[in-house]
Amino acid sequence: MFTNWLRQNFILPLGCLLVATACSEVKSTSPTTIAANPIPSQIAASNTTQLRVAKYKGGWDLGLKLAGLDDFPYQTQFTEFTGGNLMVQAINAGAIDLASASEIPPIFAIESKASVKIIATLKGPTVGQVVLIPKNSTAKTIADLKGKKVGYVKATTAHYFLIKMLEKAGLTMKDINAVPLSIPDGLSAFRKGELDAWATYGYSIPQAQKEGARVLESAKDILSGNFVIIASPNAIADPKKKVAIADFLCRLQKSQTWRESNLKQWSKTYATAIDVDESIVYKDAQQGQQQRRQEILPVSDEAIASQQKVADTFFQAGVIPTKVDVKQLWDRSFNEDIAKCQ
Repeated sequence: MFTNWLRQNFILPLGCLLVATACSEVKSTSPTTIAANPIPSQIAASNTTQLRVAKYKGGWDLGLKLAGLDDFPYQTQFTEFTGGNLMVQAINAGAIDLASASEIPPIFAIESKASVKIIATLKGPTVGQVVLIPKNSTAKTIADLKGKKVGYVKATTAHYFLIKMLEKAGLTMKDINAVPLSIPDGLSAFRKGELDAWATYGYSIPQAQKEGARVLESAKDILSGNFVIIASPNAIADPKKKVAIADFLCRLQKSQTWRESNLKQWSKTYATAIDVDESIVYKDAQQGQQQRRQEILPVSDEAIASQQKVADTFFQAGVIPTKVDVKQLWDRSFNEDIAKCQ
């Protein structure tokens, strides 16, 4: 679901406070070409450009390193975050240039008037998104959760698919005792028997299943599989950073292609990085690959429509107070670069 941080300047304390992680820096000055047909001055200038990138534990930095694509011709700093909402906040605060999230955090960015743009779609599998129930539960369908205590991760895909599942059963969030919890807190509460069900995602699922948890319903066919790459408008407006971002996107695409062909090797290293059993990681990766390959796609009308559907669902459910138009979030200026990346 992948820590190097900012230079020692006034942004450093803010960044460390936001992510609560160790801060350090990684630099690279390889003279390789960094974008489709860049002019010589762009390449020369790029060596002094600093690209600040948010990542999840064991995320982009690990994938790029394994694929041998971390020889950046610009200074690159990775910072670890636990969620897309925190990445949006960091971009808005001017502490980060580039990040990734589900379709959902940017929607809330509109409400908070945060300064963030979506520059690409990161298409991926949706197999690891479910509602879990304890092994002794008598629930057979989502409708059986009426009046029950259900944990969920607020303002995430779990929040969205729980709303849609309840809607299909003729229920709303008001018909259950909905409890917003982080992934760690949710897993702890679920293990203690404090929840009748839990809408969650990622490796918390197989961890709970090892202890007898069962899947009540999967969100595999509810979610679009559209994750998004988000960037700071200021970074996009900076000619040097824009060239660096275009190169970074291409490297990401190539690293995902490498991962598809080296799933076992990737799983072993990733499992160690996140401290999860290798067999669990490998099985999850195989199932995801069978459903849908990962790829970076240019901004499209279809992707915008998909996010608008999510935003409308949150408005109708009363999660956000006003109806929003997500088109304002999207920036197509990297479409040509993404299309040219081979």
